[in-house]
Amino acid sequence: MTVTKAYAATSPGSGLEAVSIERREPGPHDVEIAIEFCGLCHSDVHTIRQEWGSITFPLVPGHEILGQVTRTGSAVGLFAVGDTVGVGPMVDSCRECDSCLEGEEQYCSNSNTDTYGAIDARNGGAVTQGGYASSIVVDENYVLRIPEGMDHASAAPLLCAGITTYSPLRYLDVQAGDAVGVIGLGGLGHLAVKIAKALGATVTVFTTSPGKTGAATDLGADAVVLSSDPAAMAAAKDSLNAIIDTVAAAHDLNPYLRTLARDGALIQLGLPGEPMPAINPGTLISKRLAYGGSQTGGIAETQDMLDFCAEHGVAADIEMVAATGLNDAYDRMVAGDVKYRFVLDTSTL
Repeated sequence: MTVTKAYAATSPGSGLEAVSIERREPGPHDVEIAIEFCGLCHSDVHTIRQEWGSITFPLVPGHEILGQVTRTGSAVGLFAVGDTVGVGPMVDSCRECDSCLEGEEQYCSNSNTDTYGAIDARNGGAVTQGGYASSIVVDENYVLRIPEGMDHASAAPLLCAGITTYSPLRYLDVQAGDAVGVIGLGGLGHLAVKIAKALGATVTVFTTSPGKTGAATDLGADAVVLSSDPAAMAAAKDSLNAIIDTVAAAHDLNPYLRTLARDGALIQLGLPGEPMPAINPGTLISKRLAYGGSQTGGIAETQDMLDFCAEHGVAADIEMVAATGLNDAYDRMVAGDVKYRFVLDTSTL
């Protein structure tokens, strides 16, 4: 075992505090990674504050991990010491079900192993600990290669927020000239805008805040619609081929569905903690619309996303945070006070 510095929740109400944790010695197919940066995801906040259920303490969050390979197992063939690599929301899966065999590990029928807070059955049943730490050990098959030339800090959020928005855009086969709507302009939304534009789409941002119009156009949006304005929503009727919904609070989807053209689709990424208003099936039936959801992506698709973003200059807009500022950053994330993603500088641990 190797001892590493980390920040963890140690009890209910403790917030995040400095701890030391143990990492396993690299096995034959493991790589040890010295972590440079780790993005802060809203899922981290929900988990640590036990808004999605009880957790096992202590728990180190973080699943947007970027760093350098420092050691490799005897059978590792994909990476070498010194490589710049990343780790996203999962570090293992069953590797046997149809989803895993088809490169869709995120939908593993037997439950994939989350980067933090999961039972690591392949490694003694310990609870996985995430990237708010100085190092991590991960099986090479769940590690991503960071393309040369990418800024390391702003690339870290791509490992969750980036792939979570890229995957549904690819699933919907968004092409140059398509019209894409993005609901919400936070950590996910701002990357959805950038990636859709890089795919050649015309992008419309829906927001409830008039003050975000300038921010949306700065990111590349072609149009901004104030969703609280019935006239503006009516003017957008039948104008879009696809919508990516990043909002994690309950909201009425029916007005947005009416902005889709025939055969359009709305994909839900945000996971509200309370019931959503009912969808009128007549709206779907009248234009053969589809409403679906999407998780993060598989390992191969995540690598494809990283290569795509490197080619097109797509990166997250970030604000760096030191370890001692993590609890304040969590409060600011809940308040929506960040443009657009916090990234932990692990040198401050």
